[in-house]
Amino acid sequence: MDIIFLRGLRIETVIGIYDWERTVRQTVVLDLDMAADIRKAAASDDIADTLDYKAVSKRVISFVEESSFFLVETLAEKIAQIVIEEFGVPWVRLTLNKKGAIRGASDVGIMIERGEKPSNG
Repeated sequence: MDIIFLRGLRIETVIGIYDWERTVRQTVVLDLDMAADIRKAAASDDIADTLDYKAVSKRVISFVEESSFFLVETLAEKIAQIVIEEFGVPWVRLTLNKKGAIRGASDVGIMIERGEKPSNG
């Protein structure tokens, strides 16, 4: 299995359960690992034969910026669903970091895996 990844994608959104969180935009930081078979793209040297990480990032940024969920769990689940359904990715690992949510912690968030990991063969 090959992995195409995005690291440290910073997006401003409304997220949180507290009243004050519903009135401000906070930064979430995303890491995405997406299963892909890059052999065809490597042979053709054509973007059409691979997962276009720029297209994925633009779609995720647009969705997150427009969202206003209470829970990071819901936001993470919806992002994973978009990546799998809209980009044909069989497996995704998503880390969603809500920096600053807990005083004294540098990072806090959630990591999920969805889909099935394909085997190379």
